[in-house]
Amino acid sequence: MNRLGIIMLGATLLAACASQIPEQIRNVPENSPSVSAARAGIKRLIGARVRWGGTIANVENGESQTWIEVVARDLQDNARPRDSDRSQGRFLARVDGFLDPAIYSKGREITVVGSLDGQQTRAIDKYEYRYPVVDVESYYLWEPIADEPYARDPYLYSPFYYDPFYDPFYYDPFSWRNPYYYW
Repeated sequence: MNRLGIIMLGATLLAACASQIPEQIRNVPENSPSVSAARAGIKRLIGARVRWGGTIANVENGESQTWIEVVARDLQDNARPRDSDRSQGRFLARVDGFLDPAIYSKGREITVVGSLDGQQTRAIDKYEYRYPVVDVESYYLWEPIADEPYARDPYLYSPFYYDPFYDPFYYDPFSWRNPYYYW
């Protein structure tokens, strides 16, 4: 292989490994408060930069901006919200422009980076809830995770699969498969 071919191969591999997540989302702002800390004392934290994420609960489009209500979740190392039942609360993300509610729909995961800009009180059913407001600089909508990740693999349960290390005459006297083990 000539030198040009090696360079092209290296460039292709480097481009394939590049992350599609924006750099602002990948980097954690210093001294970023949690959602629960912001709910407890928003006045002293106004202007603080945060990187928060979670599950979208509601999207409202205004004339020049979109409000996204997010149920906050802890973030993984890659900034994707963890799939858990634990939450620090909810927050509102204010994004300039229009975001289509069909794409940014309820249940999708989003991560935002921005600065805290006060709080708003809105009703969740009949409960008045105080939301910290994030003025969003950058955001990332995550692709949905397939419900059944192994259902896509056609060879996983293939009837023609042969395990070269399978021994049909192997016998373990202490195995649960031994019918005399419990006697």
